[in-house]
This record gives sequence, structure tokens and C-alpha cells, in this order.
Amino acid sequence: MLTRIGGGGAGVAYRRTQSADGRIGRMRLATLRRGRSSGALPGVAGVARLDRRTKALTGRLHAGDVAIIDHVDLDRVSADALVAARVGAVVNASPSISGRYPNLGPEILVAAGIPLLDDVGPDVFGAVREGTMVRVDEDTLYAGEDEIATGTPQDMDTIAIAMVAAKAGLSSQLEAFAANTMEFMKRERALLLDGVGVPDITTKLDGRHVLVVVRGYDYKDDLAALRPYIREYRPVLIGVDGGADALREAGHRPDLIVGDMDSVSDDMLRCGAEVVVHAYPNGRAPGLERVQDLGIEAVTFPAAGTSEDVALLLADEKGAELIVTVGTHWTLTEFLDKGRGGMASTFLTQLRVGGKLVDAKGVSRLYRSRISAPVLLLLVLAALIAMGAALAVSDAGRTYLDLLEDRWHSFVFWLQGLFT
Repeated sequence: MLTRIGGGGAGVAYRRTQSADGRIGRMRLATLRRGRSSGALPGVAGVARLDRRTKALTGRLHAGDVAIIDHVDLDRVSADALVAARVGAVVNASPSISGRYPNLGPEILVAAGIPLLDDVGPDVFGAVREGTMVRVDEDTLYAGEDEIATGTPQDMDTIAIAMVAAKAGLSSQLEAFAANTMEFMKRERALLLDGVGVPDITTKLDGRHVLVVVRGYDYKDDLAALRPYIREYRPVLIGVDGGADALREAGHRPDLIVGDMDSVSDDMLRCGAEVVVHAYPNGRAPGLERVQDLGIEAVTFPAAGTSEDVALLLADEKGAELIVTVGTHWTLTEFLDKGRGGMASTFLTQLRVGGKLVDAKGVSRLYRSRISAPVLLLLVLAALIAMGAALAVSDAGRTYLDLLEDRWHSFVFWLQGLFT
């Protein structure tokens, strides 16, 4: 749990008491030992959680933990996950803003009030053990009173200055993005143009709407906004890795789970959905072993792109009428913020899918239920009026009305008797 050091002593203290036989006992006065004079130490303290892969770390964070990561150019999705985990502080072994392009993550963390200590160096992973109580104070990471590492504390002013400088790097990043796009197009020409390598699946997509969910930008809000659309059109639900768990959180069960299986839970893999494992172009699929160990059958899809691309290509090649995406990347800023050369494949995949592809925000803005609430209310009123008219003109109806009138009068007399 997050403990802000300073002021009162929120640690374990012991009071010496003299027992009747002269023995010395110790009485526990609190629940967590911080060391002598810990109450006087400034900064933010919490349990250290370490992982060089931010996505892997966020799944085991608890509120108040100090997240120690190694993430150059911290992106928005990772920052949102850290904020959602309610970490006490973030310590980054690498620069959170390298200057290559204006990435969005650091500003999100600092705006949420989470201290960010930047560029402390990779040695921090050898100096701190998982579960150790650590403390972040200005430019230094401590364990108790021992200094572990130093770095650059980030705030809104330092981030603003770094972002201005990073915008100068956009031109070179655009050139690199274009080069990656051309390279991917050459390598995956057969897949993009002819669908070569797309596996056969049992889930029927032909002529149906398909909803592809990635645990990315604004996925929770988008899924909530799409609830009427999902209820009416019953699209095939495809969860991309952790997107399968996102569907469950929103009250849905995926029909297909696609990805390299590095962030989907075991429970979701066992939910009965068909599983497609994203493999490297050479056919090697590290995630397949995990799926098979759970006793689940799966097919592989070798491709050089991202798992997001694999899901879109699969839906398109199997005849989906419309593909709605949640949490995927659409804008140039989002492509660059992801910080991966592989995002060029997503750009080309979206061109390939073309007119079938609709972002969730577009659907939620344009879609309206076929039966609006006022029309539904009018239909109910009309039905009640018709039933009343039928009862009024029929012999059986008049009998029921007379019986109802007698019961009403009996109730009124009983009620009056209570007050007389």
C-alpha cells in the first residue's frame, strides 16, 4: 500500500514493558516495519514491482506499488494501464521521452499525480528485488535510507520542454515509418493481396458483422457505447490477446481469441472460444505451447505484422460484411506513439481491409437503435388501450371488470376501517 513518508510515524514501533517476572516483552504498535526513524523520511514509498516489459508488469500491480520499468518513449496505452493500477510512483530505467517523437505516456502519468523518476539506468533491476520496500524522493530511489539509483524527476514543465524538442524528430520518424511500410509490403505481398497463409477456422464470419477488440485506446468507453449495437446485431466477437479479457469485463464472451497469447488470461482461453495463435513468419509460435498445456486446440497464423493485423486480415479473408474495431490504432499520432516499426503493417492492413473497416467511435456516433424509446413507449400504450377496449366490449371482459371493481371497493372499505 502507498505510504507517504513524512510527519507521523506510520511504521512498526516497539514499547518495552516490564513483566511480573522481570522479563522484557515487546508490544507491536503498528503493522509495517520501515526501519528506525522512517517517519522522518520524505518522498513516496511502496512495494517495488519490476519488469522490463510494461505490459507484463501491469497485470500484477497493486495500488500504491512502485512500478520499476524499462520503457523508452513511454506510450499512452502503457501509461493508462499504470494509472488504472493506481501505482504510487513509476521509476523508468530508460528515458520516458527520448526525443524521437512526442509520445503521450509521461504527460498522462504526471497529470494523474503519479511521480515519474526517469532514466535511472538498467542497473536498478539488479539493485532492487521484487517486493522490497522502496522510496522515491525527488531525483533518487531509496531502499530505507540507502540510495539505490538517481535519475531525472519529471513534471509538467520538464515534459512540455521535452515534447517541444521531440516534435523536431517527427520528420525522421515519418521517413522511417514509410521505409518500414515499403519493407513490410514487399515481405507480405502474398498475404496482403491474395490472403495466402490465412488458416481455416470453424467460426462462421461470412456475411456477418465482426467486432475486433484490442485492449488499447479508450477500449472501455467504446465497449460501453457499443452495447446497443452488440445486442441488436450480434456480431462475431474477436478478442486480440488481452482484448478477450476486456470483452469479459464488459459482459461478453468472445467467439474467437487471436494473438500471441502473452496477455490473455487462462480463464479466457478456457471459455470455449476458438483460438488462433499468431506465429512468426517462419512458423514458430511461442504462444502455442501455453495453449496446448491448457488442453486447448488451436490453429496458427504465421504473419510478420501485429496480432491486431492478424485479426483484421482473418475477418476480411473469411468474408465479414463489416469489421468494427475497438482499441486499435487509427491516427498518425497513435501509430508513432506505439513506437514500433511493426505499426507499418497495421497501416497497410487497414488499407487492405478498406471499406469494411469502421472504428468503434464512428459506430457509436452514427448507430441508433432501430426502435427508439419513445416509439417503444407508444407501442406499449397502444397495446394497453387495445386490451382495455377489448375488455370493455366483450361479455367476459365486462365480467372481469365487475370483479375488479368489487375487489377495489372491498380494498377501499378495508382501508377506511383502519382509520375508524
